Amino acid sequence: MSKVLWNYLLVIPALFGGLVVLSSGTLAAEVEKTTQPTQQVIPIGKEAREQQDEVIVPSVVSPLPQSPLRGGPKSPYLFVEKIAPTIITQSFEPSPSTSKVQVLAAPSDRIEQVTSVSQLSDVQPTDWAFQALQSLVERYGVITGYPDGTFKGNRALTRYEFAAGLNAALDRLNELIATSTGELVRKEDLATLQKLQEQFRSELTTLRGRVDALETRQAKVEANQFSTTTKLIGDATFLVADTFGDRANNTPADDTNDGTQTFFTYRARLNFQTSFTGRDQLTTLLTAGNNIPNLGTTTGTQMTRFTIDGEGRTDTYLSQLTYRFPLGSKATVWVGPRALQPAIFAPTLNGAVGGLNGAVSRFAIFNHTVYRPGFDGAGLALGYKFSDKLQLSLGYIADNNQAPNPARGLFNGTNLALAQLTISPTRQLDFGLTYARKYYIDNTSGADPAFNVTGGTGSAFARNPFEQNSTTTDNFGFEFNWRTSRSLTLGGWFGYTRAHQNRGGDSDATIVNTALTIGLPDLFKKGNLGGIIVGIPPKVTSSDYRSRAGILREDPSTSLHIEAFYTYRVNDNITVTPDFYVITKPEHNDNNDPIWVGALRTTFTF
Repeated sequence: MSKVLWNYLLVIPALFGGLVVLSSGTLAAEVEKTTQPTQQVIPIGKEAREQQDEVIVPSVVSPLPQSPLRGGPKSPYLFVEKIAPTIITQSFEPSPSTSKVQVLAAPSDRIEQVTSVSQLSDVQPTDWAFQALQSLVERYGVITGYPDGTFKGNRALTRYEFAAGLNAALDRLNELIATSTGELVRKEDLATLQKLQEQFRSELTTLRGRVDALETRQAKVEANQFSTTTKLIGDATFLVADTFGDRANNTPADDTNDGTQTFFTYRARLNFQTSFTGRDQLTTLLTAGNNIPNLGTTTGTQMTRFTIDGEGRTDTYLSQLTYRFPLGSKATVWVGPRALQPAIFAPTLNGAVGGLNGAVSRFAIFNHTVYRPGFDGAGLALGYKFSDKLQLSLGYIADNNQAPNPARGLFNGTNLALAQLTISPTRQLDFGLTYARKYYIDNTSGADPAFNVTGGTGSAFARNPFEQNSTTTDNFGFEFNWRTSRSLTLGGWFGYTRAHQNRGGDSDATIVNTALTIGLPDLFKKGNLGGIIVGIPPKVTSSDYRSRAGILREDPSTSLHIEAFYTYRVNDNITVTPDFYVITKPEHNDNNDPIWVGALRTTFTF
């Protein structure tokens, strides 16, 4: 017998090793499926496009895995996983009930080589194939397992998968022959090998052709792609709306009025997500619109505001510039000079009704007294995951209009410092304990329109308890999200604020707000979302401050915010959302009639 034939016979068992490798999941049936990395997450604030208010939460960019048949190097072409703002999990699967932000870590689901059959937890000595597996592992080193230490030997095998495994076995056979590592073989093994080659010749040919076609298509994409490091995603929102109900009654105590006409407006955003290492992300967000109106200017109360109103902007502008990168295996750092909002780096636990396809009103998206500073932020944040059940979020941001000013800088102007513990006793239940300290410089001259301690909602007394005098607030928040079933999610929050006047007096005020939310995923049709929100917008419950006119700035009554919406998914890229909400006793004032707001929103994502 020739030396070559002898060597072939020595390593025939490697053939069966390759087939077992295949059945353990190293190769997809159609080759075009690639392994997605399982990554740890730290919530920051639903999909890359479904972000809280005007904030885009970055997605994770993962390199294309190495070709399982060709064994070539990793392609520089990048695939992007879409993610969204809320809670810790081991593997990411977008859910309408919660939004999640990933801690960038090395992919952990690569199939690992095992050196002993005992490493496979689901393989027992009593299994009929135990000896065969033991030989293939310890003698030939051709068995791999899943990251969870299992082999999954009962998994179904298609003919194409078997053909792919045969191909892998042949590659291993050639490798062993080249290195002359085999010493024993039987003629029956050679006959088996030849029979298998003939039986699966057509499948092997088809499989090789598909791989060649895939590599050609990949090369074409790489030659014409926008960038090797940047992924572009975007969204456009059309909005038709009007308000109804409140009419002026010509009394001094009536401070609201419905002066809104039916209007049609839009907003468009382009989000450039750039990764330099595959584990980091630079987010550059451009926004344009035709000034989605602040309804407070026509209704007399900021309680009616939309979450996406343009605040007077009609140009194209840079609305977010942030960078995120991992720090070790458990921590993630965020830094940014523009719009580093707490909803980016801390889980708001309101993904069931918040986000791009959630409620239309500003109040409904999250607890504004802790998550919205009332200004765009420039600063630094850290997320640290202690375990699957506990994570910490820390952040400091300054008003980005003051941060570049040498006279104010990062620490001598309006700013916010936040800390949050997110607790997940089960995979269905999450709690957030949040503290935020805000400092606002004196704005009695009206030079700083960002002076707003409750984040743009609530009564006038709550937003500015001391008439724009320098103010410090200590804000405490309790948030929860409970996914009771696949079709029902309960959530909500309670916020308590203690405000202190720093200049022009020594007054104090107490502000509270609360809400209960109900999310109904897949309502009437898979992919749709219904929601109900009932809450009390920020309200001054006690104060010892009197205005210059001698008025005690304390809200005399209690408003309710009641809202319902239904998001209908036309297809993967288009949703239509009718939304309706009412504000009772606007501005927490019995003399004001209810204001009703109706809106129809169409969202395009691409």
